[in-house]
Amino acid sequence: MNKSLIETLMRIVVVLIPIGIFAALYFFLGKWPNYLFNEIDIEGVYTLEKNLFGMAFADGTLVTPCEYFQRNHFWLMDILSGVFYLCWVPLPVIYAITLLMRGHGREAIRLTSAFLLVNLIGFAGYYIHPAAPPWYAIDYGFTPVFGTPGNVAGFEHFDNITGIPIFHSIYAKNANVFAAIPSLHVAYNPVALFYAFKANDTRLWKTILAIVSIGICFSAVYSSHHYIIDATLGLLTTVIGISLFECVLLRIPSVGRMYERVGAWLQKF
Repeated sequence: MNKSLIETLMRIVVVLIPIGIFAALYFFLGKWPNYLFNEIDIEGVYTLEKNLFGMAFADGTLVTPCEYFQRNHFWLMDILSGVFYLCWVPLPVIYAITLLMRGHGREAIRLTSAFLLVNLIGFAGYYIHPAAPPWYAIDYGFTPVFGTPGNVAGFEHFDNITGIPIFHSIYAKNANVFAAIPSLHVAYNPVALFYAFKANDTRLWKTILAIVSIGICFSAVYSSHHYIIDATLGLLTTVIGISLFECVLLRIPSVGRMYERVGAWLQKF
């Protein structure tokens, strides 16, 4: 195998190590369900969402935005919401590799590292405050049913329209349905967007990442997978994660030097 190809693959592997750690941690979430550690919030978050962001049906009944969209959905939005939601992890990973291949190795490894830290904060949130997603309250009410399987919720329309059961496949393997707060689906792409600006990348990439970030926020609520509250806390998790990584961890001399050395090596294409 060509030496330069081996070196390129090694650099890609190094950049993706934090993603691999994230995947392993996500797998283990299902081994220790968060509802074993704290009480599940079902009715509280539902009531707060309705009080803050409630929408009314024609008969004046006040409901959550998720309940409103469950009854009022449109085929084009069903497709777009599904496409946006499928970008949750793949697009940041693709963008990190793109940054690396275009000579922005420092930003690439920082992106995936911050991505991992955002996940760690989000996972902690899952255990501190277990919470049911909107579809659970809609389908099961406010009584916790342990071992409840994952649910495609509003993404059923995407699968039916396209004839591809992609969301059925994804949510059949959901590690824990009581992990709605914060919404990490919403948190991921803004991490990539931050590093697109930090690398002073092209307007095209900034625009794509911004549109997808907004699209996932909408899709999360439109599909009944997250409340607006969940999405907002997901964005807050991104801000906290990036701030801790950039302003705290990288300012620890040993950590900062390590990332500088790794970043310098990754730049050598």
